Amino acid sequence: MNGLATQANPPATPGRGVHGDFTVWAPEARRVRVRVGGVDHPMERDERGRWHATVDGAGPGSDYAYLLDEGERPLPDPRSLRQPRGVHSASRVYDHDEFVWADGHWNGRPLAGGVVYELHVGTFTPEGTLTAAVDRIDHLVDLGVTHVELMPLNAFDGTHGWGYDGVLWSAVHEPYGGPDALKGFVDTCHRHGIAVLLDVVYNHLGPSGAYLPRFGPYFSGENAWGPSLNLDGPHSDPVRALVIEGALDWLRHYHLDGLRLDAVHALRDDRAVPILAELSAEVDALATGLGRPLSLIAESDRNDPRTVLPREAGGMGMTAQWSDDLHHALHVALTGEDHGYYADFAGPRVLPDVLRKVFLHDGGPSSFRGRRHGAPVDTHLIPGSRFLGYLSTHDQIGNRARGDRMGEHLSPGLLTCGAAIVFCSPYTPMIFMGEEWGATTPWPFFASFTDPDLVEGVRTGRRREFAALGWDEEEIPDPMDPATRDAAVLDWSEADREAGRLILDTYRSLIALRRAEPELSDPRLDRFRVDADREGRRLVLTRGSLRVVCNLSEEQTVVELDAAPRELLLANGYPRIDGAALDVPGEFFAIVRV
Repeated sequence: MNGLATQANPPATPGRGVHGDFTVWAPEARRVRVRVGGVDHPMERDERGRWHATVDGAGPGSDYAYLLDEGERPLPDPRSLRQPRGVHSASRVYDHDEFVWADGHWNGRPLAGGVVYELHVGTFTPEGTLTAAVDRIDHLVDLGVTHVELMPLNAFDGTHGWGYDGVLWSAVHEPYGGPDALKGFVDTCHRHGIAVLLDVVYNHLGPSGAYLPRFGPYFSGENAWGPSLNLDGPHSDPVRALVIEGALDWLRHYHLDGLRLDAVHALRDDRAVPILAELSAEVDALATGLGRPLSLIAESDRNDPRTVLPREAGGMGMTAQWSDDLHHALHVALTGEDHGYYADFAGPRVLPDVLRKVFLHDGGPSSFRGRRHGAPVDTHLIPGSRFLGYLSTHDQIGNRARGDRMGEHLSPGLLTCGAAIVFCSPYTPMIFMGEEWGATTPWPFFASFTDPDLVEGVRTGRRREFAALGWDEEEIPDPMDPATRDAAVLDWSEADREAGRLILDTYRSLIALRRAEPELSDPRLDRFRVDADREGRRLVLTRGSLRVVCNLSEEQTVVELDAAPRELLLANGYPRIDGAALDVPGEFFAIVRV
């Protein structure tokens, strides 16, 4: 032995009280105290605007809060790891090293070639906790999922909500089980071979419990959801550090395999090195040190291919991004809806074109934006695996007035046709929980704020917004009524009913076939061909020696292939094959080898 010890988990970022040491950045404050166990302790300021104190006897389990200047209102730590009594109360010291991990064998999973499952902890089970979600991991294993993407878990006001109104970026929402429950969930997923991604929101704070601006100039300007993060103004270095250190802490201390970055287009940043590129470089360095892949998935409305280009090529270095254009094209083709932003995606050529080139809006006009939008993807250089393809997401369901799902409106035939297109395309497929059995449980917006004025404001605003779009107010669920959240909880019994079993079996088979046939997961867009009839209702996807035939119409039809099928690999019906011709029923897909 050389006398050197190795440590699987580096120590937590100092200043959060584990060793009685407390640090907080408050550059404009004239006086700061830390209250620990009901006793106030003065803090000393350094030249960077950070305040420090060491409190004897403090450590894991101690409750603490900060008092700024002469204020008597104790405020939670902006870098808090635990909020056991909610976002308005004191923080609690938490020691990452006390959790005993059992995932030492875990070497991670690359996103390319994977299948992502978007999961909202609060409605995945009736209990709405991470511990209860663990009991359903076998379902995900059986389905063939490789990555679970957890919707935001950081602390927000109330018990139930989507998670995008979080106010403390590093504290795990206590009603979900707190930090140990998240670690337990990740540990179990890893033992079952599933990677875990976490949705994080750095573009805004929620409307209740947002004490961060009291500590310093964390925000500057406005975006669609409120104040914008100060990423490039005076004092922006510590702001960027809070974001980057927090993101790295999720990956280090919770053993997460990646992050989904919410609405990065709302991160206003004029620096030479944007924060996304800076974060990407730090995450790549961490991945090298940990010896396992770490992924960053961006949600971006810009349709800018530079988001997923490597930093060396002038890009942001994101592993992947969500592809809403593909969702919109699929949604219109399957449902026929063409109102609002769906109007641009109506037309027989839209779906095949978007399948081929990723973005519909790639520099051309966007009617709902009233301007030109986006830039083209170089399909010879950028693989499809850098774009997530999906039939549904929390956004696309939850931002409908009733939160109604496709499963409520479409036949099993059309639902499985849509799934076949997603799973047999070059993109990284993603499923929104329950979609795999055609769930009909709604998933509308809901929250549980504690401030009465805010409660009424959200309730009234939501009804007014959708009433302006022609909805009857009585049809719009009250987002503040606990029954709205309860109705959104998955009804797992649907998966055991005849239609649910059929759809679920098809999803399992598609995922298994994608894994067994490398041509189906080949990410090269320049080797992907899509042919369609003039109405855009009959499509043939060419995947090497495989052909994916989809008939989205109700009528039986004959589809001519470029060669005679030698083998039928999977179908949701019974085609008749005559040479290179397939006589297929309506709302049908088949995967054949030629």
